[in-house]
Amino acid sequence: MTRTFLHIIGFFLLICSCEKKEEKVPVAQVGDKFLYIEDVGQTLPKALSKADSVLWVNDFIENWIRKELVVLSAEQNLTFEQKDVHKELEEYKNSLLTYRYKKELMLQKMDTIISNEEIENYYQQNKQQFILNKNIVKAMYLKTPLEVSDPETIKNLSLENDPVKMAELDDYCIRYAKSYDRFNDKWVDIERILTQLPVEITNQERFLRRNKYMESKDTDYYYFICIRDFRLSGDQSPTEYVESQIKNLLLNQRKIRFLKQIEKDIYEEGVATKKFKIFNVQK
Repeated sequence: MTRTFLHIIGFFLLICSCEKKEEKVPVAQVGDKFLYIEDVGQTLPKALSKADSVLWVNDFIENWIRKELVVLSAEQNLTFEQKDVHKELEEYKNSLLTYRYKKELMLQKMDTIISNEEIENYYQQNKQQFILNKNIVKAMYLKTPLEVSDPETIKNLSLENDPVKMAELDDYCIRYAKSYDRFNDKWVDIERILTQLPVEITNQERFLRRNKYMESKDTDYYYFICIRDFRLSGDQSPTEYVESQIKNLLLNQRKIRFLKQIEKDIYEEGVATKKFKIFNVQK
């Protein structure tokens, strides 16, 4: 099929796709399989221009032909046994039905609420699993243009975690800051903050132990970091830092228990209602 002919088909499709047709009109054939205008029109994106639609249609037809030619070649060259896919289709169907059924049961019946008490209990019983492999901080970071920076005001508002001063700092940063992140109540990887600075911190542990804040500047900006709290690599992780991880672990465990119970209940119901038989086969 030539490229010119494909363009003609694409243009014809654009004209005819909106018309109601009583008889299907083929646009391509491979072996005894046909591709019809209606099939292409149903998948044609609506927001395309006329030129883009023609290109899209041409590509769609070519891709369909390529795939069908491979299928035709497989049908012609494989043995009857190799082409028999009934068993695989049945297994796939059963797996898909089982997956959808279990998913629906979980949506309807499984409790997905994990309490803070459950999270804390799991944390206390498995502390050895939650050792930090990075330095983390609760901190505040801002970056302001040099011409509007006010280091003394920034330090005065930042160094005490006072709600009133924090509100004033928010107002200040909304007006002047190029970047502003306040992680006072959230643990974050310190790299997330240090990579924003124009200077390199080579010894993070020494920096954290010796500094409550740090200020720096380059030719355009003033930078300020205020460290509220920190934990070092090798320390026990704070509970809140791994809370989401623990919640996912507990939900996964609950899911496994739920699905096992579903299978058990279905089996027991099958026994009670005599839905299956086991035959004694004598050799």
